[in-house]
Amino acid sequence: MAKQTINFTKATIDGLPLPEKDQRLEFYDNKVNHLLVRVSATGRKTFQVYRWHEGKPSRVTIGTHPDLSIEQVRKEAEKLNAYFAKGENPADKKRQQREEMTFADLFKEYLERHAKMKKKTWQEDQRQFEQYLGSISKKQLSTISKKDVASIHSKIGKEAKTAANRCLALLSSVFGRAIEFGLWEGLNPCIGVKKFPEQSRDRFLNGEELRRFFEALEQEQNTTLRDFFLVALLTGARRANVMAMKWNELDLKNATWKIQETKNGTPQTVPLTGSVLEILQDRWAKTSSFFVFPGKGTTGHLVEPKTAWARICKAANIEGVRVHDLRRTMGSWQAIAGSSLPLIGKSLGHKSQQATAIYSRLDLDPVRVSMEKGAAAMMKAVNGIKK
Repeated sequence: MAKQTINFTKATIDGLPLPEKDQRLEFYDNKVNHLLVRVSATGRKTFQVYRWHEGKPSRVTIGTHPDLSIEQVRKEAEKLNAYFAKGENPADKKRQQREEMTFADLFKEYLERHAKMKKKTWQEDQRQFEQYLGSISKKQLSTISKKDVASIHSKIGKEAKTAANRCLALLSSVFGRAIEFGLWEGLNPCIGVKKFPEQSRDRFLNGEELRRFFEALEQEQNTTLRDFFLVALLTGARRANVMAMKWNELDLKNATWKIQETKNGTPQTVPLTGSVLEILQDRWAKTSSFFVFPGKGTTGHLVEPKTAWARICKAANIEGVRVHDLRRTMGSWQAIAGSSLPLIGKSLGHKSQQATAIYSRLDLDPVRVSMEKGAAAMMKAVNGIKK
């Protein structure tokens, strides 16, 4: 059958005849090469570009009438013809895009193959995904651009610059792992997106705040949360490690806690001071859980104490303090008590290239003394205020 050519206008397309049942008719545009409209017996009219590519027929659908204007159809057809002219088949490209994983698919792989295996704080990654990355969750990887990343970073930064930087770091890590796992061969779209400048926090509980903090803890009805905050303060350990503390990591006889893996990816042995030992011994006598601080979620341990922390801070009339600042409080009071920076770093499990050699030569005895001094300095300040 000879190729039928017409001038594409809305009126012309509207007036095209319908074929018999189970048949189709095709009409080519007289303005743009290879552009046609296919008419079905039901009246559906579909715009396509049909041409041969590398010895094979190729058909690329643009859209349906009247959803697209004739101008839009012709413009898209010209773009498709340009791809063919460069030796590319846009039909193959569309097929690849349909098969390509979305960011949500990639994030799931990231959680299972990296975060859950390597990071104690993988739940925080999940929270950031749910809170900030919904706008790109359904997008295919090849469609996520540096502009998309910069837009997300900027939007979060209007409210919280630190949170924006953490989300940017997560995005970069996800795409970095995708490249490592062979799931993505493109560039990391986070490259070149600049972080917001941040001020390092130096917030810790001073003597008066400590007094009110201990008083608020005495009134806390949830003993698990109360003990958690006390242990977090008096060990100076990271929140995630304290939440996931297991009984088989503790040696109550020798007053030590062996953390298998910290945020730095290394193990750490934490000396347990007298006050911490009392708390742990009391909990050991009353528990049957595998975890020191059990929780109701799937992890089996305490996960996110934000509500309780807000309640205690309100009762203590303390503002601008995070759970992580309890760790900084222990380090600060060790410094106030006269402990050296290497000892403080050792007690907190800090890792730096310059200090590693020094830390490796320290045993736990002076570290324990330093932590005892820090705890004693805190209690001295509290008792002095009470008097």
